[in-house]
Amino acid sequence: MGFNLATLCAGAIAAATLLTGLAANAQTGKLTIEINKFEEIAGGGCRAFFLFQNSTPTSFEGFEMSLAIFNKAGVIDRLLSIDAAPLPVARTMLKLFEVPQIACTDIGQVLLHDVPVCKPQNAEATDCYPLIALSSKTSAPLVK
Repeated sequence: MGFNLATLCAGAIAAATLLTGLAANAQTGKLTIEINKFEEIAGGGCRAFFLFQNSTPTSFEGFEMSLAIFNKAGVIDRLLSIDAAPLPVARTMLKLFEVPQIACTDIGQVLLHDVPVCKPQNAEATDCYPLIALSSKTSAPLVK
């Protein structure tokens, strides 16, 4: 049983392409943002517990999000800007943010409206949208 040189070359190229693709996926990773929990604040308002998991190869020294908070009727209640920096590489960070004057049970959806600041450490600002994956463990989904 002999091997054809063209078949061996094609197999080697396919294997190299697969390994390159896997390495690229590992390098690009995702920045996962999850609303993990809501907690009522005494006197009104809602505290949101966000988990940020940075699986990218880059630490972020600047990361700000603009969130649109929708009520249960689907109407925008307010815009909220939050600063989540720093976000170190290969770490999961817990950040707490307060949403004033709205009960947690009245929040219907949270929209990631914009990411006005996404600054990798020691690098120029970049567009983080392609890196972001969203989820929520609350009754209010977190969406793009």
